[in-house]
Amino acid sequence: MTLARAQFALLAAVAATSLVSIFAAQVAFGLAFAAGLGRWVLGHGRPESLAPGAPMLAFSVWTLLAAAFSGDPVASHEDAKKLVLFVLVYLFADALAERSQRERVLDAAFLGGALLAAGALLEWAALGFDTLDNRPRSFVGHYMTASGLFMGIACLGSARLLFSREPWTRPPRLHVRLLVSLFGGLVLLALLRRQELFAVEGERLFVAALAAAAIALALDRVAQEPGAWRGLTALAVALSVFALLVSRTRSAWLGALAGLGLLAVLRAPRLLWGLAALLAALAVVRPAPVVERLTLSDASSVDRLYMWRAGLDMIVDKPLFGHGPGRVIDVYPRYRWPQAPNPDAPHLHDNLLQIAAERGLPCVLWSLWLFFVLARDAWRESRHGDGLAGACSLAVLAAVTVAGLFEYNFGDSEVLMLTLLATSLPYAAGRERRLATA
Repeated sequence: MTLARAQFALLAAVAATSLVSIFAAQVAFGLAFAAGLGRWVLGHGRPESLAPGAPMLAFSVWTLLAAAFSGDPVASHEDAKKLVLFVLVYLFADALAERSQRERVLDAAFLGGALLAAGALLEWAALGFDTLDNRPRSFVGHYMTASGLFMGIACLGSARLLFSREPWTRPPRLHVRLLVSLFGGLVLLALLRRQELFAVEGERLFVAALAAAAIALALDRVAQEPGAWRGLTALAVALSVFALLVSRTRSAWLGALAGLGLLAVLRAPRLLWGLAALLAALAVVRPAPVVERLTLSDASSVDRLYMWRAGLDMIVDKPLFGHGPGRVIDVYPRYRWPQAPNPDAPHLHDNLLQIAAERGLPCVLWSLWLFFVLARDAWRESRHGDGLAGACSLAVLAAVTVAGLFEYNFGDSEVLMLTLLATSLPYAAGRERRLATA
């Protein structure tokens, strides 16, 4: 296997496992980076300069400066290590310079997304994860992370279904075999968890099987047939929407509505009537997971209000370099308002407030610059290039941005990796055109 082929296959594993295991995704990411670096050292291609590079560099440099001035520099530099994930944009843009390659990596992501959502629904239906205090989280560490991933997969998959012009075809046998095997393994894993038997070992084996399945999808030629991916994508979207509903996570609901609404505007504004009909149906049926969350007087909402006030106080205190990456949880008790329901806060439930409190106001400017560049280039691609790549990027960016008004999803490595995959697609499509005309 050539280094280029290895890099591509490992990135497919990253796309799948980032939705179920951050450790496995980071291992695959490290190996993919090593393969890409080996290619570039041997002169087999080189990474292109991308427009997001400048704001990413500015954001990273200021984050490291904020860590250096932190009250606990060691802990802050440890937290800042996730900056390395920005390299994923370059790796994906380099390795996915063919339409079929982008499709197969998306297949891998939707395979992981379908299993993540199915795992959450099994928890909800059979393992007692059906209350506000015990929400389904599937394979990831927190239900907020899980709901952010459900939101991302729902928007990414909807973009793929709406903007691809390929006809529906029968799923290839590989898709069917992999799905049946992995869903069977998921049920077995749920039974082990219920009996408290080898749950950890079983989950590790399952994640390894998913990584292998993603690599098989990437390298299989039959799965490259036009339209072969539609069934898998539709399944992942349906399961993710259901899982998002029972997650009871309002920020992710709003993010999903923003992403899907943007897709409707881009594809056909009349589709907005479909969203309105869905909201009307929910108003009539009034499912309990939704109705109980339609309030702003609950403890969670009140706590957010006082968190944001405390965050503003933190920023006023240290506006230039902030309190240091990862330090909000340590300094929050000093700034907590007495009326806040909870004594502690791991973060401030808002991307911009969190970045400003941790890293200073200049870092907020760099983050806004980065999101502007990503959105601008995705918009241009959707209008004048690969409409599918541009729509995928815009939908996920819209969802993450709106949800990030009420949740620090920028700090979730899993959500960040899915976002970087989506936002790299316009750059990969642009590279494909440049190589074709070279």
